[in-house]
Amino acid sequence: MLLPSGAIRPHYQSFANWLQAQTPQALAKKRTEANLLFHRVGITFAVHGDEAGAERLIPFDTVPRIVPSNEWKMLEAGLRQRVTALNRFLWDIYHDHNIIKAGLIPAEQVFANAQYQPAMQGLDLPHGIYAHITGVDLIRHSDGGYHVLEDNLRVPSGVSYMLENRKMMMRLFPELFAHYPVAPVAHYPTLLLETLRHSSEAQNPTVVVLTPGSCNSAYFEHAFLAQQMGVELVEGQDLFVKDDYLYMRTTVGDQRVDVIYRRIEDAFLDPLAFHADSMLGVPGLLSVYKQGHLILANAIGTGVADDKSIYPYVPDMIRFYLGEEPILHNVPTWQCRKPDDLAHVLEHMAELVVKEVHGAGGYGMLVGPASTAAEVTDFKERVRANPSNYIAQPTLCLSSCPTFVESGIAPRHIDLRPFVLSGREVSMVAGGLTRVALKQSSLVVNSSQGGGTKDTWILEA
Repeated sequence: MLLPSGAIRPHYQSFANWLQAQTPQALAKKRTEANLLFHRVGITFAVHGDEAGAERLIPFDTVPRIVPSNEWKMLEAGLRQRVTALNRFLWDIYHDHNIIKAGLIPAEQVFANAQYQPAMQGLDLPHGIYAHITGVDLIRHSDGGYHVLEDNLRVPSGVSYMLENRKMMMRLFPELFAHYPVAPVAHYPTLLLETLRHSSEAQNPTVVVLTPGSCNSAYFEHAFLAQQMGVELVEGQDLFVKDDYLYMRTTVGDQRVDVIYRRIEDAFLDPLAFHADSMLGVPGLLSVYKQGHLILANAIGTGVADDKSIYPYVPDMIRFYLGEEPILHNVPTWQCRKPDDLAHVLEHMAELVVKEVHGAGGYGMLVGPASTAAEVTDFKERVRANPSNYIAQPTLCLSSCPTFVESGIAPRHIDLRPFVLSGREVSMVAGGLTRVALKQSSLVVNSSQGGGTKDTWILEA
């Protein structure tokens, strides 16, 4: 919100004027109202290690994150470029392996990857799309530039909070939207449904959302998106395979299913092909999929491309498949499977962020500067025991945004997750989920680690 000099950035000026005119009591009342409304809607999330209960409200901050139109234009172009290259990469590793033959990515990084699915080898998917929905995590560094922190191509979550945050802000502070030309996000479910329907070659495809059930931490989002798209929310037990097609049990008889927006990991989709003891999937589903009678969004095997050991190669993918220079840059990354990189990481671990390559949700990581000497020593042993399971990155100075905390308004670190849809074309709504680290000085913004969210305002030109 502020320039280094302390002056207000131009695109925040109207908001700053409005904020100056508000009393602390009025703002606190609005925050209480927001919490009450979120509680009624049931917007909850499971927090790792929270002894107070399995579910709690996601903290919502009423100070928006505002992004000017010229910055979003650059981000949008970079996101299109990156997601297009990732889809090309996924097609290539399951078909011709050209990028491996060219020596740009070591073969063992792909074929020995836990997320690589041999069952997908040689399988042609409509339009060559593997990741229909991609969440790209962006951070803004102290140099003013945006960097990609990671790509989420398996079952990226959080878009329901983006939508609900906007509805909440418009309800609580309608007068603010008279001062700002904020780009809309409410049409995301329509855009998502169009993307899913266009992915199928069926005449009038039936789309469903497949959830592992109400015990899942993101179940609210599964139900919310199904309701917003006007499609059925189903569990594995609601589906069955017959005559090489997938069907859904309904009150008026069996109905063929053409597209599944699945919120279940690969391993649990089909007990005949993956985990035999899975009760979440559908026996025979992989066979239907391989015959081309079903679309899965996202496709099986997309996890290779969001593995943190593959992340360092994305700029090379963009150059290799698109013949372009990357618009969005990666964060410098050390791969502990390389002896020189491992030596550097072990020597400087107290200064670095170290992550598991398959990790998600902020688990299995060490933030060196925020850790004790004992925690660093313990993590060194874990890395030494299995170097290929870890990567490390410098501790970046994430941008901060004014945030309401117990003591009033204070800076807290943020990131941004835009949601990119790949169908007949690559599209997205102007915005994303801004996640905020609520603990002072914390760099971990994940909801599963107690982080909160903000509304993201992309200004229209």
